[in-house]
Amino acid sequence: MKSCYCQAVIFRYTLMAAVLIFGGCGPSGKTDKQVFRYNQVEGIASLDPAFARNQAVLWAVHQLYNTLVEIDDQLQMKPSLAKSWEESPDHRTFTFHLRTDVYFHDNDIFPQGKGRRMVAEDVVYSLRRIMDPATASSGAWIFNGRVPKDSAFLAVNDSTFQLRLLQPFHPILGILSMQYCSVVPHEAIEKYGKDFRNHPCGTGPFQFFLWDEGQALVLHKNPHYFEKDSAGHQLPYLDAVQVSFLESKATEFLLFRQGQLDFMNDIDASFKDEVLTRRGDLKAEWKDKMVLSKHPYLNTEYLGILCDSNLEVVRQSPLRLKKIRQAINYGFDRTKMMTYLRNGIGTAATSGFVPAGLPSFDSTRVPGYHYNPAKTRQLLKEAGFPDGKGLPVIKLLSIPIYADLANYVANQLQESGIRIQVEVIQKSLLLEQTAKSQALFFRGSWIADYPDAESYLAMFYSENPAPPNYTRFANAAYDKLYLQSLQETNDSLRYAAYQAMDRIIVEEAPVVPLFYDEVIHLIQPSVQGMESNGLNLLELRRVRKSLR
Repeated sequence: MKSCYCQAVIFRYTLMAAVLIFGGCGPSGKTDKQVFRYNQVEGIASLDPAFARNQAVLWAVHQLYNTLVEIDDQLQMKPSLAKSWEESPDHRTFTFHLRTDVYFHDNDIFPQGKGRRMVAEDVVYSLRRIMDPATASSGAWIFNGRVPKDSAFLAVNDSTFQLRLLQPFHPILGILSMQYCSVVPHEAIEKYGKDFRNHPCGTGPFQFFLWDEGQALVLHKNPHYFEKDSAGHQLPYLDAVQVSFLESKATEFLLFRQGQLDFMNDIDASFKDEVLTRRGDLKAEWKDKMVLSKHPYLNTEYLGILCDSNLEVVRQSPLRLKKIRQAINYGFDRTKMMTYLRNGIGTAATSGFVPAGLPSFDSTRVPGYHYNPAKTRQLLKEAGFPDGKGLPVIKLLSIPIYADLANYVANQLQESGIRIQVEVIQKSLLLEQTAKSQALFFRGSWIADYPDAESYLAMFYSENPAPPNYTRFANAAYDKLYLQSLQETNDSLRYAAYQAMDRIIVEEAPVVPLFYDEVIHLIQPSVQGMESNGLNLLELRRVRKSLR
């Protein structure tokens, strides 16, 4: 039955691709058009950048829209809609000089259906829309406390946009590179309202063609896209992008092996041992059939510990004691965990909370925890629980896909006398409990919104709610450093403040860092020009497909 089901899915997928992409390709169904195909297991909830809160939406939105600035594969800021910018001496005003050759996609919302030129007022409109409560954007928080409510954005003229801050905030360019800050035409919002989610119109390299929700999303090349390569050839090279929505990673892998998908993001646990060695390399039998691409991913996987001693649930828990939290951090082998449970995908988190891949990361300046069961037993004794005697069982909440990691940690900690009971719950329930400060010990992950350590360190600033401060950590010295770092314009001094904050996190142990993640892609040999980046954005502007 399973084989028949898979074949039926593949037949449906192939037929759908032939019909949807380029219907006029002749009776054979063959085409010389370059179509990039990938699958999105989670589905896509919206094509409106105001709701670009998860990777599935981010990837689609990135093809359709542009932001003022963007991040390159080295995590450096570079121009996009803005060709240049300058910062005022007080670091509170940014002036952006916009390109004058950018046009919105051709669309019925414009006279004669021809896309009009993008101007500074469009930037003002788009950013105000994110802040507008009526939009109910999941990105409404990005400017909170950072810009004046009524005078943050100004169109000086058609090609000059100005952003004003309440106080210096170095990561502001990173904020502006987020997909939430994509520029949209007011005409589309005025016509479609909330239905803009499935009537997208932007300035990006691809334009909307068709979205059959749950079946396929098809984007066509934008013939008027403004970017060119170094030889003067217009981007993108691809003619179309097709996204399918098969829920099974196994079926996705089967389609990839048959050449019907060009790319896969991540490898499911059910077949990772078939494809990868223990060291995370491609096994020999696959090397001529696919390309493995790995790159640091700005994501820290961790276990969080609720620290607010004003809460009764914390006062009754042994986790209120710093030595118990430190004992847990010393009590399991992260390196062995990465080898046997992750096939070497990612790096054991033996430094602080800020992950490898960020420019401020320095494991010599922020030494973390290494496996040391003798130190675990010593700390237990000092905390009044020799060999774990009298220590209550500690409940650890996890979601299903991370249950193996949680159980690994629990089993190793038990060897030192720390008894952990793993409770597996659905992700929605875990998010609810952590947001309401009801989860004492929980599995979590934090993916950078922009490539600056502040995105991680904001999680422990006491004035921040949950999210992002899920642990409810509060430390006066930490808060002082955090506020100082926001004002600091010298990179070296700011990085030193970041590292000092991370050392406080290591010492106080409100979290148990597990590993710094890694992007892993499987790519067809015919695909050329795919670049990885620390934010794992799907970048297709310079991708080509060779004939095989």
